[in-house]
Amino acid sequence: MLVLSVLVGVVFMGPFGYVISRNLDLGTDLGSLLLSQSTWDPLRRSLRLGFAVSASTAVIGTSLAWLTIRTDLWGRRIWRILAPLPLVFPSFVGATALIAAFATGGLVEDLVSPLGITDLPDMKGFRGSWLVLTLFTYPYVYLPVAARMTSLPPSLEESARLLGRKPATVFSTVVLPQVWSAVLAGTMLVFLYTISDFGAVSLLGYSTLAEQIYADQLFDQARSMGLALILGVTALGVVMIERALERRRARVEVTRSQDPLIVPLKGWSIPVLIAVAAFIGNALIGPVAVLGFWAWRGLTADIDSVGLGVDIGALVEPALHTAEVGLITALVAIAVVLPIAWLTGRYRSRVAGAANSMVVAGFALPGVVIALSLVFWAIDAPIIGRWYQTLPLLIVAYVLHFGAQASRAAHVAVEAVPDTYSDAAATLGASRSRRFLTVELPLMAPGLLAGAGLVMLSTMKELPATLLLAPIGFDTLATEVWGAGERGALAQGAVASLALVAVSSVLTWAVVLRRLDVH
Repeated sequence: MLVLSVLVGVVFMGPFGYVISRNLDLGTDLGSLLLSQSTWDPLRRSLRLGFAVSASTAVIGTSLAWLTIRTDLWGRRIWRILAPLPLVFPSFVGATALIAAFATGGLVEDLVSPLGITDLPDMKGFRGSWLVLTLFTYPYVYLPVAARMTSLPPSLEESARLLGRKPATVFSTVVLPQVWSAVLAGTMLVFLYTISDFGAVSLLGYSTLAEQIYADQLFDQARSMGLALILGVTALGVVMIERALERRRARVEVTRSQDPLIVPLKGWSIPVLIAVAAFIGNALIGPVAVLGFWAWRGLTADIDSVGLGVDIGALVEPALHTAEVGLITALVAIAVVLPIAWLTGRYRSRVAGAANSMVVAGFALPGVVIALSLVFWAIDAPIIGRWYQTLPLLIVAYVLHFGAQASRAAHVAVEAVPDTYSDAAATLGASRSRRFLTVELPLMAPGLLAGAGLVMLSTMKELPATLLLAPIGFDTLATEVWGAGERGALAQGAVASLALVAVSSVLTWAVVLRRLDVH
């Protein structure tokens, strides 16, 4: 398992190898680049945005997980389905919706003008970028924390309540320490996603390192590749710091309970319901409403006007392709990173921890860099050259880009398995494989499925790798949305986006949320 973990880590460093190789070929002057103010300014903005979004999503994702899993919130099963779905929206869709909403004559102005409010806040720059990325990345925290909370036995909380502790104190002193590893895992993913995002920050005018990489890609490749290397090394450093902090944390063993404690909200029921509905409404219903407006115009148009034509039949095959690559990538990603998660979660292996850092740090590289690295290796390497523009290589690209999401969730899932259960099964004569399949894997299932859900949702909206590596004629809903935007077919793009949300909803419920259902 240790050898396998090292090999996996080396494979995940392939995109870094491409970036290093390109810097050598282009003769990038990294010394001058590092000393340049034009590098430090966007790097500082990237880190500022990354830490701000991470902090807000940690609070929101943890709170939503507790409310939908551990309380008697009205309609909590519906909220469990809706809460992860904002992750399926590309960030540029949310940025576009925000710009349109706050524009002159937009929806916000129509709502507040009767109240005498005429001056709307400027949502460009840091403020708008923070808001959009918070709304669309909190599921990275929500899913692993929700999975962890399903494993918490009620006895500890009940004992604390019997000793006179108030519910808020019970949450902060009993519940939070047990889910803290899941919170950190999700927050790290949010941070890496934020510093690598290009779409939202570009539209909202907030210049980050990732935005500079894309801007220089065609006109100054040496600078673009140099900045990509700096971004990757920065991410690797942050991951190593997080791993060092994680090793110092005492491991908390809890077992899955069939009857988790449900906390009554009592007088807070209505205010909490309003707050949850308002937040998820902004994150999900708002963009869906904008898309629905354009889809309705296309579906009810009498003529096939420019931008209003809709061909629903053309979306059937891309929808099937989207579901196919999402499910396959999720399964492969979990299988690939599980040995590393097992060694780091159960044995705290330093070698496996280094391999895990390689897996996680790759998530900070922009998707187009990872896709280009595989194109580079596929063309130049005789062994994998035959796999260029095939489904297996496309799956590899997805796994390399999103494997970090499965890795952190799998690590938390492994930590949730008490050693005593496996030891008890061993004393009863169960073999190693039988203990894993009948004892450990069922206990890990909620956390593993949460990681699979993150990978699946991210894969279904991925664009650069699909455009560069997909087999000829292999369209997905993401490429349909992109193509419709390129043609100015707003209605077709809106219908494709709604189809993406619908497919994601069904698969998220089938793969993840059924296992989080609390009776």
